[in-house]
Amino acid sequence: MIYNILIGEGTNLLKNKFGMFLILPLLFVSITATTNAYGHSLFNSSEQTLGEYRVQIATLPEFPQIGEQSDILIRVTDNQLEEVDRFTMGARIFYNDEQIITWRPESYDDGHMQKNFIFEEAGNHIFRIDLYDAGKDGGVLTYTFNISTQSPFGYIFIGAIAAGGIIFAGVMGIVLVSRLLKKRSRL
Repeated sequence: MIYNILIGEGTNLLKNKFGMFLILPLLFVSITATTNAYGHSLFNSSEQTLGEYRVQIATLPEFPQIGEQSDILIRVTDNQLEEVDRFTMGARIFYNDEQIITWRPESYDDGHMQKNFIFEEAGNHIFRIDLYDAGKDGGVLTYTFNISTQSPFGYIFIGAIAAGGIIFAGVMGIVLVSRLLKKRSRL
């Protein structure tokens, strides 16, 4: 059956419209599969460069749930994007312009920091990350990040996107099957 669709009764695959719809996605997938792969940037992530350092922040899961434990991931690099060997960092977390928690300054090795955090309220949380002994005079550099939590509307958004994809695939499947059946009935 696939042979008849692709080669068929003397039809050329490149001249057949169905063949083009089949070839283009396969060509796109094969080209993208052979290029270099890069890490997935988390949805709820951000980065900022001040002075000689760049700080990246992300959450795991990507959409933090209210009342459930999340991981706050922080990475510190230099301007050449090489992780620093050691850094001292503290943080202040704000919600609705009120400071809700403070993480005391601690030293971390290997350019990474991971802390558990429970978001108690839905909405935007402001993380002010203080990098100590990082300024030109040994002062503090403060990086500001906005982290959002998952609201009930997030589920609706994800569900709407998934439903749209399923409906699109169903419509395309119906159109293609009807065209194939139409061609078969002519023969």
